[in-house]
Amino acid sequence: MPERMETESRKLLGRLRDAMASDVAGQARLDRITQIIADSMRAEVCSIYLFRDEDTLELCASEGLKKEAVHQTRMRLGEGLVGRVARRGDVINTPDAPSMKGFRYMPETGEEIYSSFLGIPIQRLGEKLGVLVVQSKDKRDYSADEVYALEVVAMVLAEMTELGAFVGEGAALKARHQQSVLIRGLSAQEGSAEGHVWLHDPRVVVTNPIADDPNKELERLNAAVEDLRVGVEKLLEMSASGDKEQQQVLETYRMFANSKGWMRRMEADIASGLSAEAAVEKEQSLARTRMEQAQDAYLRDRLSDLDDLSNRLLRILTGQGRDTGAVMPDNPILIARNIGPGELLDYGRKLRGIVLEDGSVGSHAAIVARALAIPLVVQATRITTEALNGDHIMVDGDQGVVHLRAEDTVAGAFREKIAMQAKALERYAELRDKPAETPCGKVIALHMNAGLMADLPSLASSGAEGVGLFRTELQFLVRNQMPRRTELASIYSRVLDAAQGRRVVFRTLDIGSDKVLPYMKAVNEPNPALGWRAIRVGLDKPGVLRMQVQALIRAAAGRPLTIMFPFVAQADEYHAARVEVEKAIQGEQKLGHPLPETLEIGAMLETPSLAFAPQTFFREVDFLSIGGNDLKQFFFAADRENELVRRRYDVLNVSFLTFLETIIQRCADAGTPLSFCGEDAGRPVEALCLAAIGFRALSMRPASIGPVKSLLRRSNLDEVRAVIEAARDRGDQSVRDAVMEWLRGQAQPQG
Repeated sequence: MPERMETESRKLLGRLRDAMASDVAGQARLDRITQIIADSMRAEVCSIYLFRDEDTLELCASEGLKKEAVHQTRMRLGEGLVGRVARRGDVINTPDAPSMKGFRYMPETGEEIYSSFLGIPIQRLGEKLGVLVVQSKDKRDYSADEVYALEVVAMVLAEMTELGAFVGEGAALKARHQQSVLIRGLSAQEGSAEGHVWLHDPRVVVTNPIADDPNKELERLNAAVEDLRVGVEKLLEMSASGDKEQQQVLETYRMFANSKGWMRRMEADIASGLSAEAAVEKEQSLARTRMEQAQDAYLRDRLSDLDDLSNRLLRILTGQGRDTGAVMPDNPILIARNIGPGELLDYGRKLRGIVLEDGSVGSHAAIVARALAIPLVVQATRITTEALNGDHIMVDGDQGVVHLRAEDTVAGAFREKIAMQAKALERYAELRDKPAETPCGKVIALHMNAGLMADLPSLASSGAEGVGLFRTELQFLVRNQMPRRTELASIYSRVLDAAQGRRVVFRTLDIGSDKVLPYMKAVNEPNPALGWRAIRVGLDKPGVLRMQVQALIRAAAGRPLTIMFPFVAQADEYHAARVEVEKAIQGEQKLGHPLPETLEIGAMLETPSLAFAPQTFFREVDFLSIGGNDLKQFFFAADRENELVRRRYDVLNVSFLTFLETIIQRCADAGTPLSFCGEDAGRPVEALCLAAIGFRALSMRPASIGPVKSLLRRSNLDEVRAVIEAARDRGDQSVRDAVMEWLRGQAQPQG
């Protein structure tokens, strides 16, 4: 930028700072700012549009347009040139606005006499706040230097909006971080929780966007960048003999930390009048915008690396962010963009709930949250920018809804829901030691799913008869390197100790698809759910499978042992995996180690192909467990991670129930024990129907055992079976409506 423009830019920012420091109401301050910008840019019009909600922009101040249009003119995101700037996060600079495609004429503003248009997004770290516009009567193409100067101003406006400098009349000028907010996400773990926000990575607040002394700010920036470079070099030294992918990320950090282009852009921002931290954040915001628009996955990852590096630099400059001495509030609810399983386990059961801006239903964090029975909502857009540490928050994990700073009426209704759930839990506790025996005399064995030592106390408190699925991959996922055999043997031994003689089904390592080990080379697959995962990995890497089996045998130490192989698609895979177990048994016998008292070796039926295996397989396998989550997605060809289709198909669909009955019959003919494991087993109505078609063992999360047992103990399975058969005969697509109608009839007082 030419020196004259730098001087003009600093003058403009100096005038803006004076206007912001003035002791006037927010609206008056905003009006004064539009006057200053119009004068400095030699434009007839300067207008500021801010979001009144996530889809609507409101004209909040203007110099040049009709005053009566302020707080009256509104437009949808993407509507008109202003809406396009807001939606895309890009600059629009045109000498002839009316001729541009998408131009919207707003007669109440009196803007028809203005030809040129320059629109700059007001945004902060990916959060869209509004649009800054200048217009002139002349057909004027604003220069690159003028565009840059206005981008600097927009950056300052974003920071001041964040700090509440423009609170005033109109919905768009309400005090930020004070009004109630409803955020809809996706349910990844059921349950409800009320508490206070604890930000995993608190956002840095820039309180001094405008600086007087560019030289001093350059010194601060250079010192902080040097600290950053030293820190990255230390991390590289520490990881020299570690994970190659982690080293590649750190090498990218090093590249950005030493990037002359990045430094030049921040130096230019400082020369224009910004403080060092505002300069860093300005470039970070631009990188975030490019990241949102990037189609190439590699480029998105690199921009994400730059984003993370910018956060580190901001923390150095401001002393804010992590490790600031903030005290975790009572009843903490964790808010994060995303979080790894190890970090989540560090928090443990202190958390009442978790809300993630990113994340997925099948993510590692979701797996751990389910294991800890903590309500989890993912894909909660804007939560990290809306929430502040200590804010009151209510999380509805059943509906995937978050209430931030809820109004009294909403809070009251939410607390009533929690109270009703607590009363239901008291009722279920009374059933803990009673069997899940139906009025028609059938007994259903209810088991729990687990994956952590922290789950095991639920074995007694929930009334579960055993562990129908122990996910062994969690011990692998939460480490930065492959666990040793002795470590695994110790963990598995403690699991068996805690079970106190109850049966524990250990599922061998189920990785791949959505569960990738941080220390194993990632395989780029077009469809990982159908790719190299679970038993396929175990058979291709028999050393890992054998090591895990050896750990299980040593953990058993002469006690009964039950092992289950995941994702078996054909009988030969089961046979090959069983051979590895037999080799491990022989090896342990030679070493003089005690062998299991009894050994059961089963398989998870998660692919339709295994349901049609030869009958000899059904006779050879010691037991089968249907993995309902995967089997359903493959049966309906509906990816359970895809929100467009995952709720489209019902487990109570007649065709799926008919398919399950085929499996039940084949197991009955072979005398092979069969259970159903998965989310649907823990939903009372679904569990009732599964029991009615013939399942006598269900495995679910511990919190579901009480509700399922309660419904089973008061339902006649013969009658439910008749309802299902009648629905099938009528040609119903799903039996859900018919079963729900039957249940409502059971709830009516008998005459």
